[in-house]
Amino acid sequence: MDFDDEKWSLFWCNLLHPVIFGQIEEEQINQYLKKLVQQELLFPDGKRKSPSLSTLRRKLNLYSHGGFRGLARKIRSDRGKIRSVDQEVLDKAVELKKEQPFRSDNTINRILEAQYQKTIAPSTLYRHLRKAGATRLKLGVTGKKVRKRFTRDHTHDLWVGDFEEGPYVLVNGEVLPTYLCLFIDCHSRYVVDGRYYLRQNLDILIDSLLRAWSVHGKSKELYVDNARIYYANALKSACYELNINLLHRPAKDPAAGGLVERVFQTIQVQFEAEVRAGEILALNALNRGFSAYLEMGYHKRIHSETNQAPQERYNQGLTAIRHVNMQQVIQFFMHKVLRTVDKDFSDIQLNNTFYQVDPKLRQDRVQVRFDPFSDMKTVWIYTPDNQYLGQGTMHNRDKSAEPSKCQPQGKPKNNYIDLLVQEHEKQLKVRAKGIDYREILSTRQWPFTAFVQTVARLMGQQKKGLSAFNAEEVEMLKKAYNRMPALSEVSVEQAWLQAPQKTVPHLICQLQNMK
Repeated sequence: MDFDDEKWSLFWCNLLHPVIFGQIEEEQINQYLKKLVQQELLFPDGKRKSPSLSTLRRKLNLYSHGGFRGLARKIRSDRGKIRSVDQEVLDKAVELKKEQPFRSDNTINRILEAQYQKTIAPSTLYRHLRKAGATRLKLGVTGKKVRKRFTRDHTHDLWVGDFEEGPYVLVNGEVLPTYLCLFIDCHSRYVVDGRYYLRQNLDILIDSLLRAWSVHGKSKELYVDNARIYYANALKSACYELNINLLHRPAKDPAAGGLVERVFQTIQVQFEAEVRAGEILALNALNRGFSAYLEMGYHKRIHSETNQAPQERYNQGLTAIRHVNMQQVIQFFMHKVLRTVDKDFSDIQLNNTFYQVDPKLRQDRVQVRFDPFSDMKTVWIYTPDNQYLGQGTMHNRDKSAEPSKCQPQGKPKNNYIDLLVQEHEKQLKVRAKGIDYREILSTRQWPFTAFVQTVARLMGQQKKGLSAFNAEEVEMLKKAYNRMPALSEVSVEQAWLQAPQKTVPHLICQLQNMK
């Protein structure tokens, strides 16, 4: 008796229970059955109807002779067979599939139609082929991979890393998107480093890895995406130096990154949804909140797959910390350029800044190494074949700034070097954000802040400006502003008047319709 038969047998037994167990006198059975006929009942197939008197009597007779199993429906002799198609046609379909496993149902049906003037419905054909063991999977020619879960026995055996888009933030009055760079330990699902950045490139990847290595040491293996930045020579060199096996996700195979993608999904639901519901944050505030969420929330909650909190499993699986010589590793990630030392000033020029080196190196060709995201006050000098020569320090070529050998001078009131350093630091901060080519190419005269203030005014919150909206609304306004370069105060006011509801989503929808 299968599940469906059992369900029907129970239905009839429950319905006829008083008769079966003699709770009704024999002369009153017929009257009881007639009452049941007058009732509308919910049958196991989901239909509502009244049973017939003959059906009730037949079910009682079946139970009296065969008991509970006697109520089961009789199995047809041709059960499981396709009755609408001749067996000869079905056998031919199986033969065609085995002959060429990659034949589609359309191809098989065209051959059957030519030979027998008959076709088989695709679902019926597949069911028959599967039963006959003639599908590509059963024939062993499928290209689908057999998956297995990522697992390691100890902490730091394998780290998995990737980027994901994050919430928008407010940076110097601009609304900018963020990108979450994340590295997790495979054994414990512990986030060894996670941080939001304004870009997703090699420099950001390096910054995140260096943070993880400085706190947790190195892992045995590192599993990353198949993107171009993960094939950078600097990353490969550092991994070889640290004896880390660098693994890449196979191309066009997103399922292989499911481990870190699942963590991204958890973060989006538990953390980023709360961020978007409130006021838009600065980048530092977003990262502080994320660090607090990891330590107080994610790392202490029981993981659904490991049945342990990531922090607890991390500590239990930790056998050793493989410390990293950070000074040695940083050298692999430094930018390297060739320069010729000036014969008169004994310096080299880098990014419109001069660095003085050992006078013995004048007119020599040297290799300059530097960290583009540091304060850039010092660079390192090597020979072209990588032999260390010393450091170069930032200096000013203005000879008038040098003390006179004849008459010593006091400290200048206006320090030109400090001014250069301040201007250079401002330049580096701007450069650290990356080049916004859309801003360079854009000729827009109406700034984003004016757009936001116009919307706030239309909503009756002119004095609040940007603070009148939550983070999600600001993100929606910024994306709409970027998509529609022809926005103006007049077009926004016109869209507001035509919007069916006076909300940000309806305003943006109306602007798009007008566009």
